[in-house]
Amino acid sequence: MSKSRIALLAVLICASGVQAAERKWQLEREEEGIKVYLADVPGSKYKAYRGVVTIDADLPKVLALQEDVPGACAWVYSCQEQRLLQREGDKSWLYTRFKMPWPVEARDSVIEVTTRKEADGSVTRMLEGDPGRLPKEKGYVRVPSLEGEWLLKPEGEHRVEVTYEAHTEPGGSVPSWLANSFVVDAPLQTLKALRAKAEAK
Repeated sequence: MSKSRIALLAVLICASGVQAAERKWQLEREEEGIKVYLADVPGSKYKAYRGVVTIDADLPKVLALQEDVPGACAWVYSCQEQRLLQREGDKSWLYTRFKMPWPVEARDSVIEVTTRKEADGSVTRMLEGDPGRLPKEKGYVRVPSLEGEWLLKPEGEHRVEVTYEAHTEPGGSVPSWLANSFVVDAPLQTLKALRAKAEAK
């Protein structure tokens, strides 16, 4: 790849990150200590979502729940099955199948997760769709585009603020009522279930 193309790619990546950071988040729902925000995404008819919750558990426990790929399916909203494809350094690749209400076809996704430890002790897990990594599965619509992140920020020894943010292009045909419901239910139910797991004795 030429130097000019590398430079252009770097600019595009930076622009994408700035765009995500500058989204105008609006509080959509607050329930059981969980706040869900939505934001418009230029060029997409699907909104980005952000969920925030504080969990009474230490960071290693919350992180362990996230890194247990098959087990995480128990608390990720609408998850039917999840498995680890590969782990290499700070990167891992996951395959996930999602249940959808009839008559909408089930979805599946391939996601690259990059885990980064920050100077303040927090952990960021960047999510990026990698749909071409696996051949398409019969009976599933492959999610063509996904970007997001998990931010785990310790607040003392046994308390963690968790932020879950994502924007997805689900592919295929999705009714507007389902799309509008999903962007609220996904962060709300995922964080509710994660908190219950993390705080269980």
